[in-house]
Amino acid sequence: MTTPSILVIDIGTTGLRAALVNGSGHIVDVEYCKNPPETPFSGLVEFDAMHMYTAARDVALTVLQRNPNCAIGIGITNQRASTIVWNRTTGEPLGPALGWQDLRTVMECITARSEHGLMFAPNQTATKAAWMLKNYGAHLEEELLRGDICIGTIDTWLTWKFTAGEAFVTDHTNAGVTGLFSVDTLNWSERICGILNIPLVALPTIVASSQVVGHASELENLPIAALVGDQQASLVGQGCITPGSTKITFGTGGMLDMYTGTTAPTVSSRSTSGTFPIVAFSLNDTDAQGITTTTVHWGVEAIMLSAGTNIEWLIEDMGLIDSAEESAALANSVASSDGVMYVPALFGLGTPHWDYGARGTLLGITRGTTRAHVVRAVLEGVAHRGADLFAAAAHDAAQFASPTNSPIRIDGGMSKNPVFVQALANSTARTIEVSPVTEATTLGAAFLAGTALGLWPSLSVATSTWNPENRVENALDEAATTATRSQWAQAVNASQGWIPDLSALDF
Repeated sequence: MTTPSILVIDIGTTGLRAALVNGSGHIVDVEYCKNPPETPFSGLVEFDAMHMYTAARDVALTVLQRNPNCAIGIGITNQRASTIVWNRTTGEPLGPALGWQDLRTVMECITARSEHGLMFAPNQTATKAAWMLKNYGAHLEEELLRGDICIGTIDTWLTWKFTAGEAFVTDHTNAGVTGLFSVDTLNWSERICGILNIPLVALPTIVASSQVVGHASELENLPIAALVGDQQASLVGQGCITPGSTKITFGTGGMLDMYTGTTAPTVSSRSTSGTFPIVAFSLNDTDAQGITTTTVHWGVEAIMLSAGTNIEWLIEDMGLIDSAEESAALANSVASSDGVMYVPALFGLGTPHWDYGARGTLLGITRGTTRAHVVRAVLEGVAHRGADLFAAAAHDAAQFASPTNSPIRIDGGMSKNPVFVQALANSTARTIEVSPVTEATTLGAAFLAGTALGLWPSLSVATSTWNPENRVENALDEAATTATRSQWAQAVNASQGWIPDLSALDF
């Protein structure tokens, strides 16, 4: 007897996977494929959208063939803001897709702020889409006005391809981080699109994160029942759907998301604490008269520009360790960092400082400092940055949700490092719950799709299946926490403003 399950297509920055999630919230099969972007020049990040689609289709078919008659629907989760522009008639991209890390529109972001007061970051879709239309579609004015040219993020592109062009949609979580979205109307901003010369007809319809949007003709005609950005998928996948609940994903960088509820923010720009409002997810509700309304759920997001990158630096550049696994054993060989502190600012500092000119800083070194002390300091430094993100998010979320003492839930590669997890518990003075899977994005997309298809009666029932792999308690008293956090603040101050021209940039 087959077990009804959800097929999740999960598109990351350097690879993609298809996975099968059953009604107990367990991943029962996974197929992975590397799919790194190309960097033709420094600051440029591109990818082949057709190759991405083909690879996603192939891994999905592989999982379906290994598990016949199990899948009842599909959920798609993806790296956010990566942008594709294509021709509706031919189905072909107009040029290389731009990855979210692409920085070619930095000057456009600066111009938009100085001339129009618009705050864009180069990693958002807005200026990427405008650049692509200008450079790929310079002679396509008529096609643009007719709606023959499509602009979309990865969720939109894959859904359009899987449904053979029938569904041209995105969900609120993906739309909300494009820079083109209005929190007032929950739709595309006519003013912003007008300033950037982006026709509204070229943008997809915005739908709920959890609803059937079409059927995947090449994937057993299964219904596509969820679209959700990767960080929001991780939030849902770790069961963070009550006000104040928080997850942090420690991957290459670090992303904290805190759920705040159904009260919309008043602005969509970055706060003085360095966080951003986000759509956490959106759900459709149908009343007794059959009238469907969409409820949007909100959150705040805080960003760390480098997390796991610091471990790669220890391995590949410094040669202090041979593997990520070795970092835990070596760090655990000493009782403390012996006063050594490391600020993980290899690419600058994100929340709450947003100082692109800050740089990695190692302080407190003595003649007795060993590589074990340095490795431990690096792990503790990333943990301190996690505490910075949490403090900023808690401050900004206080207007929407009463502070709670609920555990912080974490996923990502560094979540499997016990020394790091203990350091995070100590620096945040919170209990840390470790996700049972490294990529909780897969679970979140499954929960949203399964809710739409009736595998679970509600999202709260779906997320109740989440069960942490481990719980780690804070081991420091209040005085010790205060002292270490105070010293940390001094270390961060020393790292800031190292490259003044970059520190002057503000997106």
